[in-house]
Amino acid sequence: MDAAAHQAEIRDQFTRQADPFLARHKNTNDDLLALMADCALPCAQDTLLDVACGPGIVSCSFAARVRYVMGLDMVPAMIENARRLQTERGLCNVEWKLGQATDLPFGDASFDVVVTRFSFHHFLDPSGVLREMKRVCRKDGTVVVADVTPSALTQARFNEWEILRDPSHTRALTREELRSLGDQSGLRMRRCEEFRLAMNLDQLLAGSFPKPGDADRIYELFEEEIRTGSDGLGVAARRTDAGVVITYPVSVIAWTR
Repeated sequence: MDAAAHQAEIRDQFTRQADPFLARHKNTNDDLLALMADCALPCAQDTLLDVACGPGIVSCSFAARVRYVMGLDMVPAMIENARRLQTERGLCNVEWKLGQATDLPFGDASFDVVVTRFSFHHFLDPSGVLREMKRVCRKDGTVVVADVTPSALTQARFNEWEILRDPSHTRALTREELRSLGDQSGLRMRRCEEFRLAMNLDQLLAGSFPKPGDADRIYELFEEEIRTGSDGLGVAARRTDAGVVITYPVSVIAWTR
């Protein structure tokens, strides 16, 4: 898929996902947000950029910890929901901007902290995005990436079913690949943490927009996974009284610029 077609796919998917994504995540995953903040170590006078901010959950969480937050996303519907969340939480130190992660519309060394969450698996060129995040971060500032990171053994099948669920998904990196991107970009790794994010499969698919027939295929894959007791899809699927629960492996990596 070329860049223009991929961007169109992202806009389509996340315009439709904007409301269910916010509803699913805005009052959950506080532990992950706290871990990101613990890794970022923001100061009260810091300025922070949230790349691919979506509906503003990360931006609004960090707003209480820093002087100023800028949230950037390429999907207008996500920015609209971010503004609603900001108003709901009464925050005055957050602004929003439409823009591309691959070409951040900010000058060099503009921010003390640059973060992104659950975005790298959508990028055709994650290395280029990380270089842009580094560029706009001041010297000795902090760059933080939190994303799903399947193991090398499950990576191929993990990406297979995630593309079925969300056609804007490209390729989730392993933790080792993500760490290597930082090395290649000249960043100094300060901290690398693991996190487990449990989700109900029915609820996840209810807020996703797979192509016709692909949701059925996903259910078939997980039924087979549970029947055989394997973990080939990389998310430790299990059946509970509430339905099938999957657990995403997430890495939070903090680098020093």
